[in-house]
Amino acid sequence: MTTHQMLDERYGRTRSRAPRWLVVSGVVVAAAVIVGAGWMTVAGALDDVDARTTGFQLVDDGSVRIDFQVTAPPGRSVACALEAQDADHGVVGWKVITLDETDGTARAFQESIPTVAEATTGLVNSCWVT
Repeated sequence: MTTHQMLDERYGRTRSRAPRWLVVSGVVVAAAVIVGAGWMTVAGALDDVDARTTGFQLVDDGSVRIDFQVTAPPGRSVACALEAQDADHGVVGWKVITLDETDGTARAFQESIPTVAEATTGLVNSCWVT
């Protein structure tokens, strides 16, 4: 018997390992977390919509025209929130539009927004799959 073993015996120390079921349970939980995180990432990317404002024109004191481009998943309808702002970045016009099913390529659109005051800019606030 070695000195180390004699000291362990004298002071009641034991070299215990975690039970096998505990190790297996930990591995299973870790694998489930990784698979779940991966699925959430993939599922979120499947409905990803890219919208870019390409220009705007102030038509008059009561409206602004926005030019924008949308790329969405094929075969899905998309809704977009368009916004007109004044010089202080206050919202003076807001419109939600629905776009027909897309083919997965970028498509250009032009839409007018009525405003309650003179606007200085127009933009796409956000777009989402409907």
